[in-house]
Amino acid sequence: MVLGKFVKNMKKDKIAIIGLGYVGLPLARLFATKYSVVGFDINKNRISELMSGIDSTLELDNETLQSVLISEDSHSNGLFCTNQLDKIKDCNYYIITVPTPVDKNNRPILIPLVKASETVGAVLKKGDIVIYESTVYPGATEEDCVPVLEKVSGLKFNKDFYAGYSPERINPGDKEHTVEKILKVTSGSTPEIGKKVDDLYKSVITAGTHLAPTIKVAEASKVIENSQRDINIAFVNELAKIFNLMDINTHDVLEAAGTKWNFLPFKPGLVGGHCIGVDPYYLAQKAQEYGYNPEIILAGRRLNDSMGKYIASEVIKLMIQKDINIKDADILILGITFKENCPDVRNTKVVDVISALKEYNTRVTVFDPWASSDELQHEYGLTSIKEVPQKKYDSIILTVAHNEFKNLDFEALKKNTSVIYDVKNSLEDYQKDKGL
Repeated sequence: MVLGKFVKNMKKDKIAIIGLGYVGLPLARLFATKYSVVGFDINKNRISELMSGIDSTLELDNETLQSVLISEDSHSNGLFCTNQLDKIKDCNYYIITVPTPVDKNNRPILIPLVKASETVGAVLKKGDIVIYESTVYPGATEEDCVPVLEKVSGLKFNKDFYAGYSPERINPGDKEHTVEKILKVTSGSTPEIGKKVDDLYKSVITAGTHLAPTIKVAEASKVIENSQRDINIAFVNELAKIFNLMDINTHDVLEAAGTKWNFLPFKPGLVGGHCIGVDPYYLAQKAQEYGYNPEIILAGRRLNDSMGKYIASEVIKLMIQKDINIKDADILILGITFKENCPDVRNTKVVDVISALKEYNTRVTVFDPWASSDELQHEYGLTSIKEVPQKKYDSIILTVAHNEFKNLDFEALKKNTSVIYDVKNSLEDYQKDKGL
């Protein structure tokens, strides 16, 4: 009889995911296969879209999303999405997955994180655990976010409520390395909470978990993952500049060097997006607060940030060599998202190429079947066409290797004398001008 009462009174874990973008939605879907999950987002249109079974980010196909959706009053496992605060007040795990961008001066913007913390603080109860997945510098969770939770909730950290950090490792557009197939780093504000956070993720992450000893260790592990990639890409971008002067094909060099077992296979290109192009600045900011100027990290960022202007200048040089008039020249940009086969335009460095080309008074047309025109207009004041243009161009620059570009009829797009510049080296079967 006592056992029956105990089972009856056991509280079932209920998870709130705060932020339903590229990171939050796939995570919510995964947890919804085993738990009751409430997805919270302040964007009403996003909530309406998701509850109708559609994901405009294309991270989830409609069938996968619809398979986990449940109604508000359902008591089964599944996902219910809302923008109403009172709908998440009965959760005991709150996982925050909001963006952490940088401003025009590359300084970290923590406003979304603070706002999300205020939201959770308003419904926080004794015994609840708040887990952050957003990329931050070491110390941000306990020094910047927890005080907000304490102030709004009136509760005491590590007495009334607890915190965890588990850095996201989502790769937008990647249908192979999905969230459950990527090993997850976890951590907690106490050893006991660390174990609870680890067990929670371990219950759905088939690739396994790694429990870090502290939240700061987990935070630091995230920023150095992408800082390492950034520095390595900066190195091959610098090689591309050097070999271009020597009239040597960089990709041929990398292919030859790659025959050694321990050579790292990085490729040159534009480095944008919400992680690699941003995370190093979070680590650099914190390092500078401690009185250390991170030379290699910032040098890599400066070089990668310069690639848009470099590509534009190389195209202009090739046009001059072919006696193509620069002023009012028609230039076609193929792709504006930050990576191939993905609609994400956050921090795309293709806009740097466009901006530099416009300084030469050229006419630039962007063709990208993946990018949202509304988002481009809102973020950058740019427009994009979604169908193959019916005109000819003085220059064609392939900046993003979407699958749709592989079989383009370039002869129908180029003039008798044109420049075709392949940033991604994906037009191997087509005669083109030098790329990176």
